[in-house]
Amino acid sequence: MPATPRKVRALALALAGLGITASTMSALPATAATGGSTSDATSTTTAKKTQKTARVSAQRRVANRVLSARDIAMRQRGDAYAYGAAGPDRFDCSGLVRYSYSRAGLSVPRTSSAQAGQARRIAKKDMRSGDLMFFYGSGGVYHAAIFLRWSRGHAVMVHSPGSGQRVRVAVPWTSAWFAGTVRRA
Repeated sequence: MPATPRKVRALALALAGLGITASTMSALPATAATGGSTSDATSTTTAKKTQKTARVSAQRRVANRVLSARDIAMRQRGDAYAYGAAGPDRFDCSGLVRYSYSRAGLSVPRTSSAQAGQARRIAKKDMRSGDLMFFYGSGGVYHAAIFLRWSRGHAVMVHSPGSGQRVRVAVPWTSAWFAGTVRRA
């Protein structure tokens, strides 16, 4: 019997010299018993977790940029309207959206119609702050704004309304608008 503890101690010292710890050794029999399939399953599970983490991280990054775009647009309140202008001190409606989003690191087209075409359409009830509002008529989309919040059943937006006016916070003058977002699912 006295020889067994000596052998265990000698084996432990030899393994320690190789940098293998007892906790590593406790995992080896389970892996060896399955013929390596646990290792494959573990690496697959790890890869899936890594992909999910990367996807969630990308979604958070985009969500933070959308909120940043909203904040940038809010800082433009009081700036003058100018047809075809995209900042930094004069804007038309789509110019305000493009300027705000591009400063936040998100690429959107220049015109409200093109912005509406790129955005993913969502239900009004699913809008989150920083999402986009597109106003339409018989000629298609003619105005764009950035959604802020709901207040007493009305959407509140920041937009550059038109000639002789300034960037401001307002509620829509019509119900002929739809919601869009650059967030993906």
